[in-house]
Amino acid sequence: MHMKLAWKTPALKPAIAVLALTAVWLSPARAQGYPTRPITMVIPFAAGGPTDLLGRSLAQAMSAVLNQSVVVENRPGAGGTLASAAVARAQPDGYTVLLHHIGMSTAPALYRKLNFNPLQAYEYIGHVADVPMTVVGRPDLPPITPKEFIAYMKANGSKVNIAHAGLGAASHLCGMLLQQAIGSEATTVPYQDTGPAMTGLMGKQVDAMCDQTMQTMSYIKAGKVKFYGVTTKERLRQLPDAPTMREAGLKDFEVVVWHGVYAPKGTPPNVTAKLNEALQRALQQPALVKRLDDLGVQIVAPALQTPKGLQEKLSAEITRWGPLIREAGTYAD
Repeated sequence: MHMKLAWKTPALKPAIAVLALTAVWLSPARAQGYPTRPITMVIPFAAGGPTDLLGRSLAQAMSAVLNQSVVVENRPGAGGTLASAAVARAQPDGYTVLLHHIGMSTAPALYRKLNFNPLQAYEYIGHVADVPMTVVGRPDLPPITPKEFIAYMKANGSKVNIAHAGLGAASHLCGMLLQQAIGSEATTVPYQDTGPAMTGLMGKQVDAMCDQTMQTMSYIKAGKVKFYGVTTKERLRQLPDAPTMREAGLKDFEVVVWHGVYAPKGTPPNVTAKLNEALQRALQQPALVKRLDDLGVQIVAPALQTPKGLQEKLSAEITRWGPLIREAGTYAD
């Protein structure tokens, strides 16, 4: 009996070694073939909104680079936190990614009960683009210039209704900071998304709102809304005659909606590297560059389109917005 066992044990060792070696080499082989099926890009907001427009344009461009479909899936709700939490829990295999905006950095302060940690729940793929915001009013709002708008806000206080696309949305954050900068408390009116909010503005149901250029550019150029200014330090090339809100006297008021792509924590490094390569190559495609430029979207520099670039951006933005939101005492839950 003992001799038989002694004879079998050495015979098993080579077999075990071969199996172990096979397992070691199998994972890279699979990663090298990635992707072998469609990738889902989760958008935490409704179809037709600014982030959705950016996401669908980016998904199409990345599909061409990867030779595999990148399918957009909209999961709106709770200011983007529902989709963010779902992606954080998804299988870390590279087939589920998240495109989110500035809301990823404001969520820790806006939500007192957040079931994921933005700094720890993801692998970073890359910073994509920055989108300026615009301050617009209903077509018949009395103020003409940005300075007149600021004076109107101060004089009317809570009589002024400011729309936003839901608690935690970029338009909510921008409107809140606008009131802080002016020193006036307006009445905020939440909608389910930016589309209905813009409809309410053009229908004269509300007085004003902040929203991204991707949403407002066509309405501004068509004269369907009053346009008071942009929220960037410099004027936009696409709207050269439009002043910045800084020029109107709001020296510390600047809001740019930045966007990044994330994957669930634990996604293999060689897979995230391939996703980042596809992202950077997509952002060089002339058709995508022109489409985004026409919408006022500013593609970030290549050095920022990296995992490190996105990680540093997110960390800095959490540090920036947390104290401001807590000071305002406005929470989304």
